[in-house]
Amino acid sequence: MLLSPSELPLRVKQWGKPLKAMLLKLKAKPPKDLDEIFGKYHNEAFKKIDCLDCGNCCKTTSPMFFDKDIERLSIALKMKPGAFIEKYLFMDTDGIYALKSAPCPFLGNDNYCHVYDDRPKACRDYPHTNHRKMHTYLHLGAKNAEICPAVFNILEKLEESIIESQGMKRKI
Repeated sequence: MLLSPSELPLRVKQWGKPLKAMLLKLKAKPPKDLDEIFGKYHNEAFKKIDCLDCGNCCKTTSPMFFDKDIERLSIALKMKPGAFIEKYLFMDTDGIYALKSAPCPFLGNDNYCHVYDDRPKACRDYPHTNHRKMHTYLHLGAKNAEICPAVFNILEKLEESIIESQGMKRKI
């Protein structure tokens, strides 16, 4: 089922403990084909979902900015790195640069990114559902499912396949 971004937080909250338990179990003992499973569901989800119709990630969250990201964006925007940091970023409590405000200042009304070719690595990798060693990204699953309809869809399919393989019934 495809949900709108506004529906996601409540649905993830309703899913709650079973979702977190599934992710913890997968992290503790990932199946050998976890990367392939995620890749399959990732591809299926993005055949149905167009990020330009949503843009919720860019409207609600901030990516991490690493030095290389800051350098690349500073050059693209013809700014000095210090000026870029001063204008757009702050250092969070973990010592990582993040955007000062949401939505992202580079997001257009049409949900296009004005710095797409130079966007931060975290933006390039989002929603972190199609990586090698997916078990190392599972901690992002529940939070990203509250933001991204594709992640919710991927995790829902994952849960269905686990339940089916174990001959169980879905709880919600």
